[in-house]
Amino acid sequence: MSSTVLTGPILAGNVLNSDGTGNLAGVGGSSGTQNVGFVQMAQFASITESASATATSIVIPAQSLITDIYINVTASWTSGSDTLNIGTASGGSQLASAIAHALLVQGQYTVPVTSLIANWLNSSATQDVQIWTQSTGSGTGTAVLVVCYLQAANNFTNGQYT
Repeated sequence: MSSTVLTGPILAGNVLNSDGTGNLAGVGGSSGTQNVGFVQMAQFASITESASATATSIVIPAQSLITDIYINVTASWTSGSDTLNIGTASGGSQLASAIAHALLVQGQYTVPVTSLIANWLNSSATQDVQIWTQSTGSGTGTAVLVVCYLQAANNFTNGQYT
């Protein structure tokens, strides 16, 4: 299967600018209230249960809004009293902190946002960020980390269509 690479952000909608009427567009219509929105992007990387700070291959574009983080556990994490941190720097817990290894059993785990929401709402105002993971202990657990985001959403104002 082939792929297509776009530089983005990718926007979709059939009414680019509101016509001032307050009406909603009908099926196939192109007039009414603006209905353009962002296409959600996702990146993923394999991770392991490791006490070493590890950079993933996930790099989120600057000014993006992170919407979801999932951990798809392929082999249950074995150091039960330890925790996993997910961040944007080595050893950081800027996106998720203290995820109990005991929760990371085979299946999908949705990472809660909690008090770190400000870091999800704007990944970085000035540069791309790489995602890092680090556990407080080591074991044999493996997983696929999935980060979903709206590319460059924090740098966008309605009407910026090129």
